[in-house]
Amino acid sequence: MIEIPLWHNLGSSQSEQLSWSSTQPPFRLVRNVSQPSLSVFLPDPSINTQAAVLICPGGGLHVLAIDHEGFEVAEWLTARGIAAMVLKYRLLETPLDDAESEAYIQHNLADPNIMRHFSTLHQATILADGQQAMRLVREHASIWNIRPDRIGMIGFSAGGFLTASVALVHDVSSRPDFVAPIYAALWEKPQAPPNPMPMFLALASNDSFGQIMIQSSLNLYNAWQQAGVSVELHAYAQGQHGFGMNKQGLPSDYWIERFHEWLESQGLFEVSV
Repeated sequence: MIEIPLWHNLGSSQSEQLSWSSTQPPFRLVRNVSQPSLSVFLPDPSINTQAAVLICPGGGLHVLAIDHEGFEVAEWLTARGIAAMVLKYRLLETPLDDAESEAYIQHNLADPNIMRHFSTLHQATILADGQQAMRLVREHASIWNIRPDRIGMIGFSAGGFLTASVALVHDVSSRPDFVAPIYAALWEKPQAPPNPMPMFLALASNDSFGQIMIQSSLNLYNAWQQAGVSVELHAYAQGQHGFGMNKQGLPSDYWIERFHEWLESQGLFEVSV
């Protein structure tokens, strides 16, 4: 794995931190990201499909669930010949103390009005990071042995919001060739852009954040279907919010296999010899 900066000379007082969730089992969280970057995972050349996926972990714009919505996804994909790049995008600032930070984040996540305000406030920043990440991956396509027309995005929760934002607003250089917003939250009803790309969606019907997550995926599905573009939706009965690569003994554990099958059905794989 290599890590490359997304931008140069971004001024900020934030210092990136690594902490652990209070859940059981706990998982790693990255917070106070002010210098966004890409962690690049490349497959063995013998199985390279020449496809690539930009991965955007979630965390309510305050943290990044860097493992089960980031690095573990990348490792699963590269084992199957797909290059993967994990994006650490800019986050809202949180207190330096872990306990204070957790209390602050939980307070914000519990209030939909606060999250809607933060999403509106921060969307331009993370949209710029997502667009720039797509440009960087495409610029490095020949170096990383991937095809510039087989580069997509997948994002979870807030990372799904970022993924959907780039799908809706982009230029030629930052346009993903396919997108997969996973249990993403969108506060406004979307309209498919001109020349929309294929889309894959997955969520749990018992998402702990409620109707906003379910309705967001349904709205994206409807917008893409009305545009006559390939779109696939998997709504699992159980799984809760943030299932990512966590194994719960449920059908939602296998969403990534369904995603892989969908990628193959789109004709995105070509093994190098």
